[in-house]
Amino acid sequence: MSGHQRREIALLVNPAAGKGRAVQSVDVVRPRFAAAGLAVRSLVGADVDEAHDLARGAVRDGVDALVVVGGDGMVNVALQAVATTATPLGLVPAGTGNDVARLLGLRRRDPLAAADRVVHALATGRRRTLDLARAGGRYYATVLAAGFDAVVNERANQMTWPRGQMRYNLATVRELRTFSPLSYVLDLDGREHRTDAMLVAVGNGPSFGGGLRIAEGARADDGLLDVVVIKPISKPELVRTYPRLFRGTHTTHPQFERHRVRRVTVAAAGVVGYADGERFGPLPLTVEAVPAALEVLA
Repeated sequence: MSGHQRREIALLVNPAAGKGRAVQSVDVVRPRFAAAGLAVRSLVGADVDEAHDLARGAVRDGVDALVVVGGDGMVNVALQAVATTATPLGLVPAGTGNDVARLLGLRRRDPLAAADRVVHALATGRRRTLDLARAGGRYYATVLAAGFDAVVNERANQMTWPRGQMRYNLATVRELRTFSPLSYVLDLDGREHRTDAMLVAVGNGPSFGGGLRIAEGARADDGLLDVVVIKPISKPELVRTYPRLFRGTHTTHPQFERHRVRRVTVAAAGVVGYADGERFGPLPLTVEAVPAALEVLA
């Protein structure tokens, strides 16, 4: 590595991510970073609050990058530290859903390839600038789920089996038995929109829940949010439509509705919003686009 001062990166690790896969990934990538001449600071919090504090402290100290080894939840912790700063985010995917990794073009769970990408970006100065969304004072990168999708997320987070995408699939089947459409009030850039719907999702990026492309077409560099509404459909039709979410072909369904806005308030009774797989809090929630808020090692 060229330069008079040795560069330092901070590795933000969730030991529980991917059933311990994050810890294994750290053992793989640390020697690769060391061989590239990088000083490595490990950040392992005992809980989310400590992880937040460690990440913010590393950014304040001026590390050259904050690199997450984990899944979407740990990336969300990192976002709160690096958003709107000059400190870039790196990612070694090691979680269950890995939708932020998809957003960044990391299609395979390959820790060495991800480490090489970080090393190359630091050596060449290559960066990618992305938007974030902010809801309730917190940033997120992918999708805010605020309906049937959020109910499924809540159940999936309470399950310990099965692993990966199948957990979301099973949670979907279980919730489908009792779920009924909800009444929403949306404020879309100042325009009120009332509707009954199965779900409302607010996308900064296209996918959530381990590759469900609910906001297909959403771009994380256009300064806009994609507000997706799935209006009431029968349960058998929802089951038939569900596989299309993985391909993004549900956008042609007659009950699909999309609004592109800079700011939206989503209100519905009894719904908790989730973003990046994390619990953001009960509705109503106001979400705003934050253009060019994130620097990524690309």
